[in-house]
Amino acid sequence: MTAPKLDVRGLSKSFTDRQRSFKALEGIDLSLADNEFVALVGTSGCGKSTLLAIVAGLQDFQEGEVLVDGEPIEGPGRDRGVVFQSYTLMPWLTAQRNVEFALEAAGLGRKARREVAREHLALVGLERFAESYPNQLSGGMKQRVAIARALSYRPKMLLMDEPFGALDAMTRHQMQELLTGIWEQHRLTVLFVTHDVDEAIYLADRIAVMTRAPGRIKQVFPVGLPRPRVPEIAETEAFIQLRREVLESIRDELVGV
Repeated sequence: MTAPKLDVRGLSKSFTDRQRSFKALEGIDLSLADNEFVALVGTSGCGKSTLLAIVAGLQDFQEGEVLVDGEPIEGPGRDRGVVFQSYTLMPWLTAQRNVEFALEAAGLGRKARREVAREHLALVGLERFAESYPNQLSGGMKQRVAIARALSYRPKMLLMDEPFGALDAMTRHQMQELLTGIWEQHRLTVLFVTHDVDEAIYLADRIAVMTRAPGRIKQVFPVGLPRPRVPEIAETEAFIQLRREVLESIRDELVGV
């Protein structure tokens, strides 16, 4: 069998505040295959973002293992691109320079940085806005720059934490279509955190539902809908039935809260 691209084994994470310990994650087991798209859903505070931050190498953990291609992670790395809900663009740099900045840290020369940045801005449909500053761009355009930057150094995996959560409904759908197009073209492994079950079904190969804190993987749903996905798929019986099952799994976690 092919080894998973991402393998999380027995992961537990606690936070300590004023000598009080809070367990955020307990015994997480989750594997993603090469080129697989997995969405994480669950109630607020269940640890979705914490799990993604650990995989990104931005937080430590107390127990378990996190392996990428069979190797333990050791902090952030260029093998994992990260996109957050906030755009995290540097306001004093143009869209082009925001992408180039990540490439400079990767050691690329000036000419190569310029070419790669242009290529990836074109990938997200922003080649005409390369010299625009973030305050001249809409929310959706800023997030496109963030995605271009995350993809520019050719990561093995894309980690996305509610990347479209701050966008209006129309822009959000446009970004979902853009992301699926990029994923289908470039075949990345994607771990995607969202509160939106419809979004999870539309984008993912599998949906992992987490329990309320301490977060565990409660249930994994294969999506099984044909690709490429189109908006009309949300009206099919298969989509509606899966939405019902995922929402029921999440609602069960609210009982007794």
